[in-house]
Amino acid sequence: MTNLKAVPGPSTRAVHAGTSGPHAHNAIVQPVVQSATYTFADTQDLTQHQQATLLGQAGDRVDYGRYGNATVAEVERRLAALEGSAECVLFASGMAAVTTTLLALLGSGAHIVITDDSYRRTRQFCLTFLNRFGVETSVVAAADVGALAAAIRPNTRMLVSESPTNPYLRCLDLNAFAALGRKHNIYTLIDSTFATPLNCRPLEHGVDLVIHSATKYLGGHNDLLAGALCASAQLTGIVRQLQFLLGGVLDPQQAFLLGRGLKTLALRVQRQNENGQRVAEFLAAHPAVERVWYPGLPTHPDHKTARAQMRGYGGVVSFEVRGDLAAASRVVDRVKIPLIAPSLGGVESLIEQPALMSFFELDTAERLAVGIKDNLIRLALGIEDTADLIADLQQALASN
Repeated sequence: MTNLKAVPGPSTRAVHAGTSGPHAHNAIVQPVVQSATYTFADTQDLTQHQQATLLGQAGDRVDYGRYGNATVAEVERRLAALEGSAECVLFASGMAAVTTTLLALLGSGAHIVITDDSYRRTRQFCLTFLNRFGVETSVVAAADVGALAAAIRPNTRMLVSESPTNPYLRCLDLNAFAALGRKHNIYTLIDSTFATPLNCRPLEHGVDLVIHSATKYLGGHNDLLAGALCASAQLTGIVRQLQFLLGGVLDPQQAFLLGRGLKTLALRVQRQNENGQRVAEFLAAHPAVERVWYPGLPTHPDHKTARAQMRGYGGVVSFEVRGDLAAASRVVDRVKIPLIAPSLGGVESLIEQPALMSFFELDTAERLAVGIKDNLIRLALGIEDTADLIADLQQALASN
């Protein structure tokens, strides 16, 4: 008889990890436990639960929905298995994961360093909200470990980045990033939304904390909002205690949808990796395209780094058309398959101009100051047939 591998493959984990014994009513999937509160048989049952809670031995038993839910807990275990973390905490959104984690691990007088190509709302939270509570933030160039090192102060408590980043897909050397944190006894946090656990697992490189907007690839169907933190039991425990207080917990119905989406993650990401690579190569050879940003291309500034630490490069391709804002708009309006919308990672392809979708309030000069060009397009590829996507782009670019 053939023995199973000690550590099952990612697709097997995506389907089966996290399940603990038979589900209620012998259901093949974890039912949605739609309950705000939980009952006790009698006073003795309650007293035993409270004593176990004080000793940290209550397990999955909780008394109120903000402190836990069986549907949510199973998906947390599955995502922890995929990411290779001791624990996972799910949140109501990716930003709830980011903000709760930062608030839990930083205090007044602390200093953090964040890269400039990180999600703009994360940077906004660090530069404005945290500043009100005495936390200083330095912003340095993306994918530049030297710049991160130069920005460290005696009171620096955390280094924050994404890999790959949005929208230019810059890839940080995760080994060097983690080593820098260890050298200075500083937390390291990576938003790995664009990578997914299928393409890169930052914890394997020594990073302390991994954040996901589970709304994107993990959910995969553009029908839920969720966020996740994957880390050690100690760090997730600290963050979870603040989540109990702030209340940004994931709804069990959303957790059910996320768990269902995770089961096909490996299949979807494999197709999106293929679509991303082939579309990027097509765009790079097109005369109407000035530049393509995709880490799977040798022309990308971080291609060597990406090759060393990623198994695939994802479904997001950013490219600059020849021309101005209007030229980019014409391409966006001509495509038939991608839909104009923010977000990424779902089965449907989405397309947008960052200048209009995310930085509309800025003029051209102000956008350039934050690195956003008017002719930039971000294409988040779904799982459609590659040939159809390329043919659609061909006709959209033909008369530009």
